[in-house]
Amino acid sequence: MAEHWSGSGTADDPWRLKTPPLSSEYTIHRDDAADPPLLICQVGGTRLTYLARAIDDLHAMLVTHGDWMPLGGADEQKDAAPGTVEAWGRSPENPVGGWYGQKKGLRGRFGVYLPPLLEALGLVELEHNARNNRIRAV
Repeated sequence: MAEHWSGSGTADDPWRLKTPPLSSEYTIHRDDAADPPLLICQVGGTRLTYLARAIDDLHAMLVTHGDWMPLGGADEQKDAAPGTVEAWGRSPENPVGGWYGQKKGLRGRFGVYLPPLLEALGLVELEHNARNNRIRAV
């Protein structure tokens, strides 16, 4: 499998990732000094933030799920398709009881930006089709 990422995840050396279809690049780094710790996601001129615990929580959910799961990937203003990573990332049933995204108005796209990070960390297998990608724990 070709690697679609680089970096160590610090502010000085963020992970350089590509969206699942490999069509857009973005960066993420951990900010463990934030309270609570955050993932800072830079997409062009847009800065998104997600709770850093999303890495472990999403992986644990995928392990429990046990099979492929569609990513989804809707903006905050749009409903997420049921049964997707995106829907789980904003569900009142997830471990944080709602949104992992922290910046009001930009809390969506969880199913776009988090799965490639989990792939880079070796926690999941991720499809890289033009559309309708899926993820599963390894």
